[in-house]
Amino acid sequence: MNNGLTIVSKQMDSPIVCLQVTVKTGSDQESLENNGIAHFVEHMLFEGTEKRDGARAISNEIEAIGGDINAYTSNQRTCYYIKVPREHFMLALNLLSDLVMRSVFPDKYLEKERKVILKEINLHRDEPRSHQWVLFQRALFGTHAAGRATYGTVKAVSGMSREDLFAFYEQHYVAESMIVSVAGGFPGDAIKRIEHAFGGCRESAVSGFPKSSFPVYTHLNEKRKMNNSYFVMGYRTVARGDQDSYVFDVIRSILGRGQSGAIFEEIRNKRGLAYEVGVHHDALKEYGYLAIYLNTHKKHFDTCLSVIFAEFKKLESLSQEELDDAKGFLMGQYVLDQEDTQSIADGLAFWEMVKDARLADEYLKHISHVTLKDIARVAKKFFTRDYAMATIEQRE
Repeated sequence: MNNGLTIVSKQMDSPIVCLQVTVKTGSDQESLENNGIAHFVEHMLFEGTEKRDGARAISNEIEAIGGDINAYTSNQRTCYYIKVPREHFMLALNLLSDLVMRSVFPDKYLEKERKVILKEINLHRDEPRSHQWVLFQRALFGTHAAGRATYGTVKAVSGMSREDLFAFYEQHYVAESMIVSVAGGFPGDAIKRIEHAFGGCRESAVSGFPKSSFPVYTHLNEKRKMNNSYFVMGYRTVARGDQDSYVFDVIRSILGRGQSGAIFEEIRNKRGLAYEVGVHHDALKEYGYLAIYLNTHKKHFDTCLSVIFAEFKKLESLSQEELDDAKGFLMGQYVLDQEDTQSIADGLAFWEMVKDARLADEYLKHISHVTLKDIARVAKKFFTRDYAMATIEQRE
């Protein structure tokens, strides 16, 4: 659009349509002092606009027709989506545009929402399965913004005023920083309707994500009174725009897909050392990371590490059959995701933010081109004895 707003779409033969607004801002644009402000703003957008008062009224407008309305904040994106039967396209569009363009941050709901977020922070802190990732981010990214929790800190959130939140909203919720994505059975003139709905969006220069180098990896440990211990180890990898990000996708599939991944097989199925075992890979616009996580008794940490490094080494001599199985998993999962209009709308926005929404349709091609040599090269380069690690140990 002329005001800088980006619109991407995928028409489908579906009775469902999903509209999503992706704002190109998240915790990576925050300082230590305002850590959590993007997440707080996300919460406040549901508390009222110039036309609508309160979260219940806003949510009920969509839920009364069987639709789904939700949002999330990550390191580099804040996303709002509404999924409805296609005949309610205009209702979803009018509500979504109202939320992101005309929110008023009512004083009467501010303290209530602050309490909700503080409880959310404490909930994550109390739950080792969640808190292990906060520790791991810190071990992986250190003092870089990526090393801080998206939901913020008690100190920062407690000190945020309505003026702080509204200033952040006005600075970042501008046309140049927004992507509207639509997927499903939408009307033929949907793009024109979206342009009209968002025609009054604020225009302003948008600052990008801060460029700074990452510190060295660290190992962080906490002790708690528990029956199990929690363990995450891993590495910074590459951004999604790098061709090797697809190699890491395949490696993640080899090591950690479902219940047949190599690390799951070795640690749980063969040795019975853990109940939960997994491998996570995330490739964002600016950086990526790969992590292996599990829960076990702390006395098994060294054994599990040995198994993990043995599996890393095996990647350098992988068979073609193992590679084909890993690709088959990714390709099948991709096809299954195409059944969900929200997944498609979210994917379009993500790839547009990386470079171009059309890359979403090229994903499988990139996966198919990954070779045994690629796997061996990347494994040898990245999976060294220099790694980040976070553990939450049981007290005995």
